[in-house]
Amino acid sequence: MVNPSLWMSYALYARLEKAMKASDLFVKALENEGVEYIFGIPGEENLDLLDSLRGSSIKFILTRHEQAAAFMAATYGRLTGRAGVCLATLGPGATNLVTAIAYAQLGAMPLVVITGQKPIKDSLQGKFQILDIVRMMEPLVKDSDQIVYGGQIPSLVRGAFRIAEEERPGAVHLELPEDIAREELEDDRVFPRQTIHRVFASDRAIEKAVEAIKIAKRPLLLVGAGANRKRIRQPLSDFINKTGILFFNTQMGKGVLSGDNSHFIGTAAFSSKDYVHEAIKKADLIINVGHDIVEKPPFIMKGSEQKVIHVNFHSAQIKGIYFPQVEVVGNISNSIERLTQALSDCYACDHGWVSPIRERIRKAIHALDNDDSFPMLPQRVVADVRKVVDDDGIVSLDNGMFKLWFARHYHTHQPNTLLLDNALATMGAGLPSAIACALMYPDRQVVAVCGDGGFMMNSQELETAVRLKLNLITIIFNDSAYGMIKWKQIGQGLVDFGLDFNNPDFVLYAQSYGAVGHRIASSEDLVPTMKKAFDDGGVHVIDLPIDYSQNTKTLLDDLKQFDG
Repeated sequence: MVNPSLWMSYALYARLEKAMKASDLFVKALENEGVEYIFGIPGEENLDLLDSLRGSSIKFILTRHEQAAAFMAATYGRLTGRAGVCLATLGPGATNLVTAIAYAQLGAMPLVVITGQKPIKDSLQGKFQILDIVRMMEPLVKDSDQIVYGGQIPSLVRGAFRIAEEERPGAVHLELPEDIAREELEDDRVFPRQTIHRVFASDRAIEKAVEAIKIAKRPLLLVGAGANRKRIRQPLSDFINKTGILFFNTQMGKGVLSGDNSHFIGTAAFSSKDYVHEAIKKADLIINVGHDIVEKPPFIMKGSEQKVIHVNFHSAQIKGIYFPQVEVVGNISNSIERLTQALSDCYACDHGWVSPIRERIRKAIHALDNDDSFPMLPQRVVADVRKVVDDDGIVSLDNGMFKLWFARHYHTHQPNTLLLDNALATMGAGLPSAIACALMYPDRQVVAVCGDGGFMMNSQELETAVRLKLNLITIIFNDSAYGMIKWKQIGQGLVDFGLDFNNPDFVLYAQSYGAVGHRIASSEDLVPTMKKAFDDGGVHVIDLPIDYSQNTKTLLDDLKQFDG
C-alpha cells in the first residue's frame, strides 16, 4: 500500500512539473509568432519576462533608450512585413516609446509593444511610477490591452500580431503586469499563426479602370508608400513594360521600380511646384498605386479635369485634394496583374509629350554631381553615396534638410533600400533604423544619414551597434544648426534666430564608443573614406561639413517657374 503522504507529494510534484509561469507562456506565444528579436530596456516589472527569454530562441537586443528600441522594432516590421517587437517597463519607460510608436503607426509598420506594470491585484507601492499606459496608448495604436490573467496570453498575443499585420499595418500595445507575469499556469497551448488572405478587387472595378486607361492619352502611374513591397515589384514592372506607361513615385514609394528604368520620370518630393509636376499637370490620368494619405500628397487634385484611379488594399480617404473617380480596392499585386492582362502592348509608348520634361529633370538632378566645392553641397554628397553603395545596400535617412535631396536625387533599384519617413517625419530615427538593418542583413551595406541635430537625439545607440559588432556607416551632415527649420525660417522672410548650436568633436565622440571616426576635409575624400570603411567593417562615423547655401536657390527660387 502506497503511503498517502508520499502519493500527495508525488501528485503535487507532477502538477508543478506541468505548471509554467505566465511569462514562460508569453515567450512561447512570441516564439509561435516567429519573433526573432525583442528590442528594449526592461525594468523590475519585466524581470520575469526577461528571465523567460533566457532559454528562448528569441534574441533580446538591449538598447540605450526605449525610443531607439521602438524605432528598431518598427524598421524590422517595415522590412519584413512581420511585426517587430519592443519592450519597456512602466511609467517613464513606456512614455519614452511614444514618438517611435507614432512613427510606426503613421508609417504603416507592424509593431507589437510590450510594457510592464506594477502588480494589479495587490501593490505595496501606492501610485509610484503608475500611469494609465493602456489609455495613453489608445490614440497612438490600433489596439491596446492589459493582460489581467495568464490564461489570456495566447489569445491576446495572437490577436496583437494579427491586428498589427493586417489591413493597413501599424502598432499594437500589450501591458503585462508584474504579478500576472509570474502566475502559474497549467495550460501552455498557443493559437496557430494564420495567414492573412487579402480580398481581390471586383471584376467591375477592374473593368472601370481599364475603360479609363484606354481613354487616356497621357497616362502616368504613381507608386506610393503602400506599394513598397517586394511582391508588388514584378507585377508593376510587367505593367509598365507592356503598356509603355511612364511612372513616378512618392518619397516612400522609392525602390519599388528601379530609378534606372527607362519609364521613370522622377520623385515627387514636394506636393507641387517641382520639375516632375510639370509632367503631372500635363497628364490626363494618374494611376495611383499604394496611395497613403499620411504622406505629403505628391500631387493635388483640382477640379475634375484630371482623372485618378486609386489602386490599393483599402478604399480612398476622400479629401479636398484627393477624390479619385475610380477605385480598385483589393490585393494590389492581383489588381495590377489583371490590368496588365486587359491592356494591349505598348498602349502608351508615345512619350513625346513628356520627353522634354524628363530631360530637364535629368539635367537639374545631376547638374552638381561633380561639384568640387567644400564644404560639400548635398547634391554632390548624394551622388557620391550612390557611387559607393551597392544596389541592395540600405541607406537609412533621419529627418532633416538632406532628406529632400536624397528623395529627389538618389536613384533606388530595389524596395526598401532608401528608408525615409515621410509620415511622422521625426528626427532621431535614422541611426536606430540603420542598426536594425545591419542586424538583420549583416552581408549588405548599411548607411545611416543624419543631420547633426537628429544624430544627437539617439547617438547613444552607437554603443549598441559596437556591442553587437555590426557593420555600419553613419554620415553626419554637419552645419551646427537645425538646418531645415532654419531654411523654413528664411523662406518665410523671418530673422535668422534661435536655431544654431555647438557640436561635440564627432571623431572623438565616435572613438569614445569604440567606433571609428572620420572627418571629411575635401570633396574628394568622401568616396574613398566610405569604401575603406565598408572594407574594414565595424561601426564608422563620418563628420561631413555641409553647405546648405543652395537650398533656397535650388528648392525655391529655381522652381518658381512652376507656380500655378
